[in-house]
Amino acid sequence: MSVMKPPTVIGQFHTLFFGSVRMFFLGVLGFAVYGNEALHFSCDPDKREINLICYNQFRPITPQVFWALQLVIVLVPGAIFHLYAACKSINQECILQKPIYTVIYILSVLLRISLEAVAFWLQIHLFGFQVKPLYLCDAVSLGKKFTTIKCMVPEHFEKTIFLIAMYTFTVITIVLCVAEIFEIIFRRLCVLIRQRPKG
Repeated sequence: MSVMKPPTVIGQFHTLFFGSVRMFFLGVLGFAVYGNEALHFSCDPDKREINLICYNQFRPITPQVFWALQLVIVLVPGAIFHLYAACKSINQECILQKPIYTVIYILSVLLRISLEAVAFWLQIHLFGFQVKPLYLCDAVSLGKKFTTIKCMVPEHFEKTIFLIAMYTFTVITIVLCVAEIFEIIFRRLCVLIRQRPKG
């Protein structure tokens, strides 16, 4: 069973961009920037239990886990369509020539855009646009002795750059998906024009 390529040039570029650059960036550089964050996250007083409680408050979910989940979830609509296409022996030309396949493919791209947009919103909600060097931890749960504890965030500037890069990747992916829809519509119109009887 051969692997079907996306029916558009933009779709193929998106697959290359998504599959190689974005995953490489997250896998290699993401580990370098966020790999030992919990170990180097320190509070005053510097006690293990305080550091752990404050770190969990600072990071309800680690960026690496969030972005890995985002990549997997965003791949699902395309993977389902390609599996359907492989089972039905649908090739690239069929997608552009048969309206039902064109509509299904466009819906899968629209779903991909929606998932990217939701991930973008969640990323803003969870991480913001800047990692500050100091985090004020609400330590009421530790007892009356503590109320607010100051914690130092390691490599905050590198993390800010990485955050902006991941936002940029999400925006590029959404733009590519929108451009792919326009390319599909344009090529579909070209097919219809060629099929019109000359009179």
